[in-house]
Amino acid sequence: MVPRVGVILSGCGYLDGAEIQESVCALLALDRAGAQTRIFAPDMEFEVVDHRSGEATGERRNVLAEAARIARGEIEDLSLARAEDLDALILPGGFGAAKNLSTFATEGARASINEGLARLMQDMHAARKPIGAICISPALVALALGKDHPELTIGNDAGTAEVLEELGCHHENCPVEDFVVDREQRIVSTPAYMLGPTIAYVQQGIEKCVEETLGLIGAGK
Repeated sequence: MVPRVGVILSGCGYLDGAEIQESVCALLALDRAGAQTRIFAPDMEFEVVDHRSGEATGERRNVLAEAARIARGEIEDLSLARAEDLDALILPGGFGAAKNLSTFATEGARASINEGLARLMQDMHAARKPIGAICISPALVALALGKDHPELTIGNDAGTAEVLEELGCHHENCPVEDFVVDREQRIVSTPAYMLGPTIAYVQQGIEKCVEETLGLIGAGK
């Protein structure tokens, strides 16, 4: 069986969208594993950040259109994603996860999450289909599934870990080249650029995260 994996992007660029290197590493690992990927992003506007200065430009762009740059045009509106069409889900990081897919960046434990994404994640979880979360995207897991007390990691940032635990999760410190897996809940996470320092280190953890997520498909059903 060829695994069908949904990849959720939040734009294009780590300061206001999906982290490009994390996204590419995840897509490469999925392709090497022989998975069939479907890439999704929400059709919504966001505030653009100049990646040279780190300052907002005052310009607004569309998340779906920007994410299409990473997907080479092969992308769908997040509203079309259905758990019954997928075997697993991968969530790359970047500030877009905390700003466009949720309000975690500004509201922390009181944040809201994109309703379509929350429903998709909850449906995947209910069907015991695995979710792989990269970098800051475990915050999305916490917002959607925190009541089930999943075990996950964002590396070793104490402040962010505290917020995730406030949402009901169990946080475990983890080095960049490794991952944390909650086998019972079928959730895998890796720190990536929450720790860095370079793509070579980040790639190791992401490849392991993807491999573990794919390995959980159909496990113990």
